[in-house]
Formats: sequence, C-alpha cells, structure tokens
Amino acid sequence: MLAKVKSGALLGVDAVAVDVEVDMSLGLPFFTVVGLPEGAVKESKVRVMSALKNGGHVLPQKRITVNLAPADIRKEGAAFELPIALGVLVAAKLLKPEPLERYLFGGELSLDGVIRPIRGVLPLALAARDGGFKGVIVPVQNAPEAALVEGIEVIPVGHLKEAVEHLTGEKPVTPFDRLSLARSNKDYSGLDLKDVRGQDELKDALELAAAGGHNMIMSGPPGSGKTMIARRLPSILPPMTMDEALEVTKVYSVLGLLRDGESLIADRPFRAPHHTISDAGLVGGGPLARPGELSLAHRGVLFLDELPEFKKQVLEVLRQPLEEGVVRLARAAQKVTYPCQVMLIAAMNPCPCGYWGTELRECRCGEQRVRDYHARVSGPVLDRIDITLETRQVDSKHFASEHTGKPSSWYRNRVLAARERQAARFKDVPGVLCNALMTPAMLYQHCRISPEAQKALVDAIAKWGLSARAHDRILKLARTRADLEGQETIRDQDLHFAIECRRLDRRDYLVAPAHAKLGKVRAHHDGDMLEMIHGNGGGYEDA
Repeated sequence: MLAKVKSGALLGVDAVAVDVEVDMSLGLPFFTVVGLPEGAVKESKVRVMSALKNGGHVLPQKRITVNLAPADIRKEGAAFELPIALGVLVAAKLLKPEPLERYLFGGELSLDGVIRPIRGVLPLALAARDGGFKGVIVPVQNAPEAALVEGIEVIPVGHLKEAVEHLTGEKPVTPFDRLSLARSNKDYSGLDLKDVRGQDELKDALELAAAGGHNMIMSGPPGSGKTMIARRLPSILPPMTMDEALEVTKVYSVLGLLRDGESLIADRPFRAPHHTISDAGLVGGGPLARPGELSLAHRGVLFLDELPEFKKQVLEVLRQPLEEGVVRLARAAQKVTYPCQVMLIAAMNPCPCGYWGTELRECRCGEQRVRDYHARVSGPVLDRIDITLETRQVDSKHFASEHTGKPSSWYRNRVLAARERQAARFKDVPGVLCNALMTPAMLYQHCRISPEAQKALVDAIAKWGLSARAHDRILKLARTRADLEGQETIRDQDLHFAIECRRLDRRDYLVAPAHAKLGKVRAHHDGDMLEMIHGNGGGYEDA
C-alpha cells in the first residue's frame, strides 16, 4: 500500500512542503530512503523502526521504500522521522490516512518513541498556513514557536503514541493555547548612555545612526568609549514590529538557537563576533550554506570591534550584503538567500599601537605604517558606511565629576519621533522603514537641498574623491538629521554635519604629524568645510 504524509524541508529561512511517500511491498525485509536525503535522514530508518517496535506496533515483514519529494531539494535533519513513522503505519494499514491529510508533521524520534524538538518549526508553521492546512503536529517543546503563526492549529505531542491516538481520535490532544506564549525580554536597563563620560559628539552621532538606520565606524585611542557606546545602541533603538520579530525568529529557528521556553525574539539582536571569524562564519556558508553572524543580526546591530584586525577577505564579502540587505549563497546542490538588514557599527584604533594623534602616549608607528593599517579597510567598504568619526580621549575632568550625561531614554524618545516621521513618509513604500533604505529615486523626492548646498556638496565630493554612493548616503544622513530636529526641509547645517560624518574615508587626516593634537586636526576639517558651505569659514553653531 502507498501512503502519503506531508512535512517540510528548509530552504534558506523558509520551508518547502515535502511529500513523504511510503510504499510497503512484498520482498525481503528492507528499509530504504530516497529523494536526496542527507546523512541524518538516511539514519532515520533505524530510529523509526525502533520507535515503532518499542511503541507496540507489529509490522509485517515487507520491503519499505520512503520517497521524499520533490527530489531536487536537499533533505537534512531529523524532522522527517515523525512523518515517516506515521506513513509506515498507514502503509501497514494500522492507521487511516484521512486524518493525516489535514496536517504538516515534523519531529525527531528517539528509540523509545519520545518525540524530540527540531529546528525550523516556525517556517514549517508558515508553510502550513500558506498551504491551507488545518495545522501542524510538532514536538511539545516547539509548540510555542509554531503558535506564533495565526490561523492554524498547533498540536503538541511528546510521544509517537500520543500522535497516533490523536489521529485515531482515541485521545485527542488539546491544541496549544496561544495566550501562554512567552516572549524574550533582554534587559537593557543596565546599559545606559548616561554611564558614558563625555563624548557628547559621539553620542549625537550614535543617535543619528539609530534614527535613520545608518552604518557607523568609530576611530579613536583605546579607552575612549567606542565599545562602551556601541553596546548601548540597542537601548535607544525603536522596538521591532511583529513582522520584524518573525523575520528574526525564523533565522534563529533555522539554526536552532531559540532558548528553552523562548518562542519569539522580540528585541533587536546585537551580535559582536571576534575578529578571527571566517568569511563563512560572518556572512554564512559552509557545506550546508548556513546563515552567518550577519543574518543573526538581521533587523539589529552587527558590531565589529577592532575592524582592521578582521581578515581583508572577510571585510570584502560584506560589500554586497550591506548594499542589498540579503546574502545570496550558491552551492552545487542549492541556492539560498538569507536576510541581513543590519546596522553595522564598527570600532578601530587610529594606528596599530592605538595612540596616533593623541597626548596619552607617544606613537612610534610612523606615517606609512598608519596608512597601511587604515588600508586594511578598503575604500569600497568605507563607501558603504554613512558615519565615520574620530573619538577623542576622555577628559580627566569627567572621571571625578558626579554629573552624568543624558540617559538612553532621552535619546530613545528623539529616535522614536524621527522614526515616526520616516514611517509616515514611507507608508506607501513596502520594505522601506528608515532613511538608510531609501532608493536613489526616492532621494529626489525626499532629500531636496538648495542649489548653493548642492554645489557645496559636489565640490566636497570632488575635493576628497568621494563616490556617487557617498553622495547619496550624505543626503540620507542629512535627511535623518533634519528629522531629528523636526524639520521638513534639509538645511545647510544638516548637510554640513552629514559631510563631516564622512571623515575617515577622506583619509586626508593621515597627513597630520604623529604628535598633532586631535583637536587641531578636527578644527582644520571643520573650518575647511564651513568655508565650502558658507563661503567665509564661520558661523555654524554645531561645528
């Protein structure tokens, strides 16, 4: 007899419906699985037969063939064991096929019939909803995750016997109650910007990045607060919408990274991989094309500390994903796409020893060594960063002061107000949630500037050799600053601030002598830019 049971195979962060076909025919007892199964799927026949035997099911001594269709999609993991076992029972005429037609099944079997949790249940539940199924039958531990999808029934089972008794109607299992769903709740209350002494300019830049979803690089001596500030970025970011939370949870579900009792990742991710990471670990890849840290930071923050210490090839593979917001992986057996809409925040020292241009210690690196150090971060990578700023060493007066800066809540309120203006502006444009995601065509509509400011921008780009992409990113950043200030139009000072936020990729500050004070270098840049904007080198209050 031929039996058919529905399950799902993971393809990227989505699940594709799979027909589990089981045929039982005359011949020597033999169990085979076909349909492009991976190693764990081939081993499933041993666990399936042991679970059926230990569950009290007496099977006829016949040849069993299992086909997983479509055959051109790689099947991996142990999620097919529950549907295979049920298909064997239907083929042996120990279970009626009609109840199985209404559900998608997924679960790993132990030798005694206990159903273990699997990864990728959320994509499986979404496939069941989109496919018009009544619901899913999944392990008890995965039920909260599957219940995030509205409109389907979630049947949690802990043993093969429970699944059989539910399908036969002998002991129906109560569907999972969605009211009991647990949400992750990362506590950012201990990470507050008020704890960062000084660095007001850097905090303003961080606020600007959060308000528009912009990428940012900080360069400064050790101990100037770069890492401390970056780790407090989530405390001022707007909360995720339900759609964003589901996108993030799908990635973690596919990798099996959801914690026990956690069904939904409701807080924006913050990922900080070590600089020894490989390119496959960062953007994804490997033999099975798994998501990397870039996708794990989707809709959140990817923090790269000690940026020049990362391998050059690792940084270079970031270029296309940062531009497109997706990672495209191609392997001989499959092609997958993973989401990676992230805010990239990076930190670096001004030179190998960390003290170029400071008075903390004497820097002996030499100008050429400093240039070589900065050259580890290529121009095309810097071109995709909106904010590149230098940080100053913290003034000693801040250490003894009891005065603290503005709390994260103050910055967060301003960021939320700016994001609300952007949401209203882009309400009719799907996929565009903040200024950083604007397309070139949208710039002409939302980022208009005066002819004088446009000329100053063109002159600045020509002087420092910036690209057309840098031109667009400067306009987006100026638009965000205007949103923070509640302005409908972009002012000259907004444009000036945005141009100044491209300081590192101009690289002209490297010509300053090693003993130069950072303040003198900064003053040189500010005066130079003010002269281009206003024609007289003065009069801007935020410089």
